[in-house]
Amino acid sequence: MKGFLDQDFLLNTKTAQRLYHDYAADLPIIDYHSHLPADQIAADINFENITKVWLNGDHYKWRAMRANGVNEAYITGNKTDQEKFEQWAATVPYTLRNPLFHWTHLELQRYFDINELLSPATALEIYTDCNNKLQLPQYSVRNIIRNKNVEVICTTDDPLDDLSYHQQIKADGYEVQVLPTFRPDKAMNADDLAVLNSYIDKLEAIANNPMDSIEAYLAALKSRHDYFAKNGCRLSDHGLEQVYAEDYTETEIASIYLKIRGGQELSVDEILKFKSALLHQFALWNHEKGWVMQLHLGALRNNNARGLSELGPDTGWDSIGDFSQGRALSKFLNRLDTTNQLAKTILYNLNPADNELMASMTGNFNDGSVAGKVQFGSAWWFLDQKDGMTKQLNALSNIGLISRMVGMLTDSRSFLSFPRHEYFRRLVCNLFGDDIENGELPNDITWTGKIIQDICYYNAKNYFNFDQSK
Repeated sequence: MKGFLDQDFLLNTKTAQRLYHDYAADLPIIDYHSHLPADQIAADINFENITKVWLNGDHYKWRAMRANGVNEAYITGNKTDQEKFEQWAATVPYTLRNPLFHWTHLELQRYFDINELLSPATALEIYTDCNNKLQLPQYSVRNIIRNKNVEVICTTDDPLDDLSYHQQIKADGYEVQVLPTFRPDKAMNADDLAVLNSYIDKLEAIANNPMDSIEAYLAALKSRHDYFAKNGCRLSDHGLEQVYAEDYTETEIASIYLKIRGGQELSVDEILKFKSALLHQFALWNHEKGWVMQLHLGALRNNNARGLSELGPDTGWDSIGDFSQGRALSKFLNRLDTTNQLAKTILYNLNPADNELMASMTGNFNDGSVAGKVQFGSAWWFLDQKDGMTKQLNALSNIGLISRMVGMLTDSRSFLSFPRHEYFRRLVCNLFGDDIENGELPNDITWTGKIIQDICYYNAKNYFNFDQSK
């Protein structure tokens, strides 16, 4: 029987073990989609304790604690950091077969050399040990990143961000590229006119130009897009329930914008047309600059009105949605492709029922201009675990070319999440290893090893062209 989290964790065959240890394990990390806070990298802080780096902002853990009956005071409330950690430690033994059990202990091992299982019996010892280590110079944020062999981190940033922290990091000569990603979801959200008008007002102040027409609004947003490009941005990101691809005219959008600025209620049709127009415009700018466009589709957000009211968004009240994705996504991509203005694009789905849909959709718009121009992105959010990742990899293998995949990302707010790349790499090696030992693939370790290295590192390095941002 294998030991828990031993060196061959998730590697079920000798071939898988060889592929991982000889080809994948030591590759650098390109983390092209994260929610890491650039201000903490700029300040190169040492976290006060393990709770602040591990539990603060981690709604995966918060959901598990709530499911385990933990009072909110010990999750997001006013209890001490030690008390919150103790409640997490009491929850961990109940997370068996949840990916949190793997991630928790993988991170304890990889960052703190702690091999004991976290539980109420070990909580104080582990809390003290982690806290003592976190005060050491090698546990500053920048050194945590360095020690995991990270080459590139892409944060997720609103167009109104001044990117001063990214500028500071670059000016300091930090060898890891920390680059912004253009996330303009708030700029097109016509569902809440008060919030959207407040956003437009802020943009107006930055642009120092009245936002009295759709042309002025788009010009100001384009200026922010240009500003991001000057600061090394190579990607946009869009977190949507589904792609918006309604037909519209410029006259209609101009009229809808004036209604927005006048605070007049929009019809559902007008909201969809406005979103469609903005999303299409962002896509054109992305193509113009050679950026990669990421579409994260299918989250049903803010389901718990009481929880949202008390704690705000991104606090653990989201779930998988069952939105129809295929027809609108096809229309959106085709509209861009028709004029040869489709940027390199990565599609992420949150509903596993859409795996084959997404994998097949990418094949419609790969035109030979670049390998893997339209990508089926790695398993996202609720699917970012052994079963979900394996299903995504199999769907891509069966319908597309897994050999051209741009690999894994953390999608995380925690600096302790980089072992997710290791987790992904082990699963990839295990899939190929199983197929070789089953006689389904030739026993050509050298070629297979190259393919695995491409998936885990080199494809992303070539696809995103981050070297142009230096």
